[in-house]
Amino acid sequence: MSRQAETKYRAVTALQRRIGNPILRRLPTQTLLETTGRTSGLPRRTPVGGRRVGNSFWLVSEFGERSQYVRNIKADPRVRVRIRGRWHTGTAHLLPDDDPIARLRSLPRLNSAGVRAMGAGLLTVRVDLEG
Repeated sequence: MSRQAETKYRAVTALQRRIGNPILRRLPTQTLLETTGRTSGLPRRTPVGGRRVGNSFWLVSEFGERSQYVRNIKADPRVRVRIRGRWHTGTAHLLPDDDPIARLRSLPRLNSAGVRAMGAGLLTVRVDLEG
């Protein structure tokens, strides 16, 4: 990762961790991805942008495999997603061969613009929802 990308990563993740995520997690309409902490075993809830298509939920991780929730998915792909206030269980799949820029075009515009602007090392994630 270049020095500029590393600086961007540190700045964005610090802002998200300290300000953005604590506020967004409390909003009842915010979509959340719940993973299991790979070390703690505790639930970890991350605000995400994405879209449900049939029985799948699609999102793009702005920092790819460096994102904590992606690292948690690698350790345990069983997740929950809160969509419009309702929780759904599912299995997450990391899709490194998918084109994340093309995928962002099919996801909500505002979030997609933020992911493109702030991200480095984008990675598509698909959650296959149960029932």
